[in-house]
Amino acid sequence: MTDGVTIGRAAAFAGVTVKTVRHYHKHGLIDEPRRDGSGYRRYGSADLLRLVQIRMLAAAGVPLAEIGAILDADPDRFAAALVDVERRLDDRIDELIARRDMLRRLATGDRALLPDRVLAKLDKVAADLGFTPGDVTMAREGLVLIRALVPEGFDDYIARVERGLDDPRYVSLIKRMWRAAEWEPDDPRIDELASAMADHYLAHPALLPIPSGLQARTDGAIRYSLLSQHGEERRPAWARLNALVEARWRAAGVLSLGAGRSTASGARP
Repeated sequence: MTDGVTIGRAAAFAGVTVKTVRHYHKHGLIDEPRRDGSGYRRYGSADLLRLVQIRMLAAAGVPLAEIGAILDADPDRFAAALVDVERRLDDRIDELIARRDMLRRLATGDRALLPDRVLAKLDKVAADLGFTPGDVTMAREGLVLIRALVPEGFDDYIARVERGLDDPRYVSLIKRMWRAAEWEPDDPRIDELASAMADHYLAHPALLPIPSGLQARTDGAIRYSLLSQHGEERRPAWARLNALVEARWRAAGVLSLGAGRSTASGARP
């Protein structure tokens, strides 16, 4: 006959560590048992049963903060509490599956960061315009930035670009702009192209390549600057092209977003 076992034995029987048992005590999940004449705490069968129940609930995903109330509840409340925990676990499982699927999509690069319909449209446009793989990557990166910096204006931006692609003159300008990426920054053709682009957008302001919503933001100029500068480091000719187009638009008073680079040439379709 025994008066109980030490905390080490109780932990081993329950399948946990001594540290875990003490953690349960700290959270009030199980009362600390009495001490024997030698000063050791002795855990009886009821204590051991409680430890096993706590361990199993914790392993099933029940938060420690909820375990005490569940174990102390009547049978109906106990069953209802477990159903609620199961529902939350199902939600967590769905979240983890979504994360796993995202990781699998990320294996394809930044394509995972855009909707499938946008990727399909970009692939078609890239094929029609003769984009190089590098062009496609840069265009996709630009769209990712727009979606991140101006999420509320992304769908409208895509819709306006799609409408623009129905205009042969617009398509011609886009082709020339992407070819210009390979020119030297001092190429005289940049001046001619900048004038043509500025004039076309001034004549068709609905096609201005700037996401809606920037004007309403107090930091719209900063966000637009991040968009408009994308690609300029890798393709210096674009920096000059953007500067020339923006100068024309500033003179016309178009789309001021505040201080700094504040017009709309750099968010390339």
